[in-house]
Amino acid sequence: MKKLYQLEGGKVRETACEPAPIAVYTGPDEAEKRYLVEQLKIDEHTLASALDPNELPRLELEPDHAAVILNRPKKFRAEDGLLFRVASTGAFLFADKLVIVVDEDVPVFDQPKFFSRLRSLREVLLRVIYRSTFHFLDHLAAINAISDELEQKVNTSLQNDYLIQLFNLEKSLVYLVSAIRYNGALIERIRHNAAKLGLAPEELEIVDDITIENNECTKQAEIYSNVVAGLMDARVSIVNNNLNQLIKRLNFAMIALMWPTLAFAVFSMNVQLPLDQHHSHWPFWLINVLAFGPVAVAYLLYLRRGKP
Repeated sequence: MKKLYQLEGGKVRETACEPAPIAVYTGPDEAEKRYLVEQLKIDEHTLASALDPNELPRLELEPDHAAVILNRPKKFRAEDGLLFRVASTGAFLFADKLVIVVDEDVPVFDQPKFFSRLRSLREVLLRVIYRSTFHFLDHLAAINAISDELEQKVNTSLQNDYLIQLFNLEKSLVYLVSAIRYNGALIERIRHNAAKLGLAPEELEIVDDITIENNECTKQAEIYSNVVAGLMDARVSIVNNNLNQLIKRLNFAMIALMWPTLAFAVFSMNVQLPLDQHHSHWPFWLINVLAFGPVAVAYLLYLRRGKP
């Protein structure tokens, strides 16, 4: 699927007129791939990298365009559980056009604050990278909120479901930290090739802002990753402690309930049951006291001292 955009009043606006300076290809089909490779002379391997979620970010300078492979957070899906994944975005900057290739339908220009007062296609490309950094920050905020909620549930749960979800968050943070770091290396490479890319001084200022935000994003992701990794061991210990407490209470109840069985087993074959009205009933009541008296005492101690 292809969408066309143009720069109008310093903003990116969707248009239906061709040719358009900005084109976004979402999951391109074979015909669109042939057009990109044969007509625009985009390297086939580089185009495949834009659709590969495991591809590392990089900058490639071709004779007639610059190819940028960028990491971004993948759209969250319920079937992934709490596993946040990373996807790739390909941006191909020509002298008169910008082609963006993504593997899923994501809003590329959804934040007006990032795509305002634009003066060139180079600045649009930099803003796309800038937007990706803040997209990572949004996912980190969501992961932090989810981990806080899971922490409360794990403290009182004996099941593995919440621990598995917490493990998925830890795994997600590892992916996000790596992706953000690789994006940082890409930004540095763009800075080093500023002259070849023809970046103006004001565009270099945007690169500086992206570098600062990406570094802060990296530190924040590392902090969250370390916190969640540390919580995993603590949460496992809490679950084990909860299980031990439950087993302790069950053992206490089993021992208390074994006493009536023992008392009846000892006296049932040696004491006549109170069926004959001519005999005294005191052995029957004595056996019941011996059987249930310790249980009542144990129950009172349980209530007085709390959970064992």
